[in-house]
Amino acid sequence: MVDIATRVYNHKWKIDPIVRSLIDTDFYKLLMCQSVFRNKPDTTVTFSLINRSKSVRLAELIDEGELREQLDHVRSLSLSRGESTWLRGNTFYGKRQMFRPDFMEWFEQMRLPDYHLEKRDGQYELTFEGSWPEVMLWEIPALAVLMELRGRAVLNTMAKFELQVLYARAMTKLWEKVEALRSVENLRIADFGTRRRHSYLWQDWCVQAMMEGLGDKFVGTSNCRIAMQHDIEAIGTNAHELPMVYSALAESDEALAQAPYQVLADWRDEHDGMLRVILPDTYGTQGFLDRAPEWLNEWTGIRIDSGDPATGAENAIRWWKSRGEDPRKKLVIFSDGLDVEKIRELNTQFQGRVRVSFGWGTLLTNDFRGLVPGDALAPFSMVCKAVKANGRPTVKLSDNPNKAMGPEEEIARYKRVFQVGDQTAQDVFV
Repeated sequence: MVDIATRVYNHKWKIDPIVRSLIDTDFYKLLMCQSVFRNKPDTTVTFSLINRSKSVRLAELIDEGELREQLDHVRSLSLSRGESTWLRGNTFYGKRQMFRPDFMEWFEQMRLPDYHLEKRDGQYELTFEGSWPEVMLWEIPALAVLMELRGRAVLNTMAKFELQVLYARAMTKLWEKVEALRSVENLRIADFGTRRRHSYLWQDWCVQAMMEGLGDKFVGTSNCRIAMQHDIEAIGTNAHELPMVYSALAESDEALAQAPYQVLADWRDEHDGMLRVILPDTYGTQGFLDRAPEWLNEWTGIRIDSGDPATGAENAIRWWKSRGEDPRKKLVIFSDGLDVEKIRELNTQFQGRVRVSFGWGTLLTNDFRGLVPGDALAPFSMVCKAVKANGRPTVKLSDNPNKAMGPEEEIARYKRVFQVGDQTAQDVFV
């Protein structure tokens, strides 16, 4: 077991780089990348870092030179032979050769493109522009770098024994959560915490704690490198990025209204089984379900990632029943702002009514709340999103209007096209 406190105390980033591999990323990024490589390879996309927690002034906490060194290191990475073999030959969701030979040949030669970095009003403006299959792979490492550098800025002020005590307390806090989840019947839970983790070493420790503490109730991790290292399932399907970019490329309101379904039609051609999970909230869940084509009825399940999770699950159950489907055979994946009490509550409420699963993110891999003065290690809300596609702005509405993004006039247009009614604003924690 790695002595994290000692490693942190002796931190030299060339020994412990923040991002260690191109597969130190979420599994769904690679699944989506293959789909984009096949269907939209010539699309030019711009990704941008968005810090929703304006009180966390990253440009005043993180040294620009150190940030550039870490980003440049990420650009130097390429697939190792072992990583390529794992992706080419491993079984994912019961399917061998999930990644096609043409995609793997491209990925083995790929290096991440350049970035643009500026400081403005106490924040970093970090953007990536280029071909969609390449640029999209910046999202997870960019977030991981910024998150960990912010943490290191705090940890660098701490002495050796302070660090030992800090990590002992954090480990105890996490282990108590694991113990609390042991008694949850029929629990299925995965690590979804890569993008806002405290550090790579800490995420790896959290996964090992879940493996030992929860046994079969822990079903895997979204992090490909950690999954490979520990020979566990890599978990993931797709994200809001696909409908956001497809929608930006639409040439008319009619094409815009169909864009989210075209995403899933392309996904259907690519995958089957457990990967047929709908993420319906990009432009409002209820409208998406009301207008969904019949062929989506038979899909495996729905991931709920914004708004009130219980409301989202009830809506899904009603929708399946209205389409003549048995909800008890369907899967609901909860993945937004979860912690132990919410997991227990939702599992109790929906057990036996649907198949329930949880993707536990930030409060698994980055819950240092209350452990240092001023709560300087508390997690905060930061995303890296596609903001343009072929020069056109992207839009995300979500079921929580506080997560909406895009130019005001485009948001208004999307609300009209997707018939988005009144929404209830909720605090964005992560």
